[in-house]
Order: sequence, then C-alpha cells, then structure tokens
Amino acid sequence: MSELPSRRLRVPPECSGERLDVVLTRLDPSFSRSRAQESIRAGAVSIEGRTAARPSERVEGGERIEIRDHERPRTRPGGPAGTELRVLFEDSELAVIDKPAGVVTHPSPTVRGGTVSELAEARFGPLPLVQGEDRPGIVHRLDADTSGLIVIARTEAAAHALVRAFREREVEKEYLAIVFGEPRFDSEWIESPIGRDSGRADRMSVLSAGGRVARTYYETRARFTGFALLSVRPETGRTHQVRVHLASIDHPLVGDRVYRGRKGLARRMPAGAPRLERHALHAAGLAFRHPRSGEPLSFRCELPRDLGAFLDWLEEDRARRARPSPT
Repeated sequence: MSELPSRRLRVPPECSGERLDVVLTRLDPSFSRSRAQESIRAGAVSIEGRTAARPSERVEGGERIEIRDHERPRTRPGGPAGTELRVLFEDSELAVIDKPAGVVTHPSPTVRGGTVSELAEARFGPLPLVQGEDRPGIVHRLDADTSGLIVIARTEAAAHALVRAFREREVEKEYLAIVFGEPRFDSEWIESPIGRDSGRADRMSVLSAGGRVARTYYETRARFTGFALLSVRPETGRTHQVRVHLASIDHPLVGDRVYRGRKGLARRMPAGAPRLERHALHAAGLAFRHPRSGEPLSFRCELPRDLGAFLDWLEEDRARRARPSPT
C-alpha cells in the first residue's frame, strides 16, 4: 500500500489555470510530480467530489481536492540512482542531452523515476505533453541501453515542430555501432520492412510481407578480426530499426541479447575482451533546424567509456595480430 495517507487540500486562487499535477506538488512538496500523476491515473484524486480525469487537467482556484490512499503498482527505476542529465545545449525552446546507457527515455506503467523526461522536468520545469501524458518533452526516443543524443522540447510550439521534423525525415541522425562480423561492403542500404515479430509481441522483425517501410544506410569505419565499427544513418525511425536491420544482415550489435542475427545464437566474445553490459550502439550525431529561428543546429558526442574501451581493445588486438611472429 501507499505510504502517503489520504488528505484534503484546497487550491489557492493564485493557482488558477495551472495543471492539477503541478498544483499537487506545490501544495505538498513531499508529493513528487510523478507520484501525483500516478495517483491521478489511479483514480485516487477527486476535485469537489469528482474523480480527476487526467494529470494535465486545469484547476480554477478554490476547489477542494481529496487524495485517497491507493495500491501502487510495482515499478522499477528508469535509470541508475544519482543519474544526472548531461546537457549539451539549451535555450528557451529545447535542450539537447547526452543520455547515458541504462536510462529509459520516459516513464511507463512499470518504470518510474530517473527517466530522461522526469529528470528533464526536474531541471527545466513543466514540459509539453505532445506525445502523451507520460512523455513530457519527448519528441523522439532512444532504447534504454542506447547512449547518446536526444532532444527535449521545452515549449508546445517547439514540440509540435520537432515531432513534425522527425516524422518528415528532416532530422539527420548518426549512430556508431560495434557489430559482430566484417561487412562484405564498405557501405550499403538496408531496405527491409519492419513490423512486430509474430512469435514475440515485444520484439520487432524484418518481414517478407507487410510491415512498415524502413531504410538504414551504413558505412564501415573500421574492420577488425570478427568485428567492425559502423557509422549508421537511419532514414526512417522504426522501433529498434538499427538493431533489427543490422541483425538481419547477420551483423548484430555486440552485447545485444535480443537481436542476435539470422541464427539467433549468442556470439562468443574473444578471451581478454572487455565485458559489455549493454548493446554497442551510440547516438553520436544529430542535426536539425531550430524550431523557432530555423537556424541549422548540429551536435556530436563521443563514444562513452565502455564502448571506447572495447574499441581500444579491438584496435590493440588488431595491432598484435599484425606483428610478425618471432623467429
């Protein structure tokens, strides 16, 4: 059960026009915004005897609010304890963040606390809900284990403009991927449609019939014995697109426990290689036009330490193999 007792509050007149979840946190600072939203969605908050409809509902001022005790769903945190946002750019319209691996983009029924959107709201204040009540500021997303660049909208106008830019493929995205195997080509387009896997609803798959159009371009940056570093530029933005497409040509990401290639088998790591706790995918580049001024914006962020260490090991291994054998 909830550790917070039922209570009654009255909305002060100066809060007229504000969101219900924001008002609840203002009236009781111990009541976090995510907890307020959870209580509202659970039907545990009433205004003048009427069950509140949604967290974004606006108050008029003077209303009596009751918050009732309720059973809380079991959830897991959306990121490691103590996670802080690394902000690369911010202005009044948007922010660009270098997301660490292991941090979820936004909350869900089973994930609360420490997600990108929650951390962004804690830093910037209320964010637009264009993509849904549980996705403040979110206009695109990265998988939890994918590190790198993500843009947050700070105004509703910016959110609508950025969502449209992503939908119309006006945003340039570059990922760095460390994959198993050595690609046959220096560059290639992968144009296989993607849809839900018929056997696993939580996974995506390349489909021979149906599915949504998906286009991914890659260039081979470096080749190693049994591995390669790729620069990947997805033209479309399907769920798990880069991971699914690379696995479909039998070059799955190192560390990917879901999409393992055509045979679906786990690949064996070389002796002495650094252990990776996540898949080797990093959103390294992002370019788009500012939603208000139209100014071109371009951002890059380096490989994080874990992927950098693995790449260093591959380069050292390649150098060792190239040395002449002692006679």
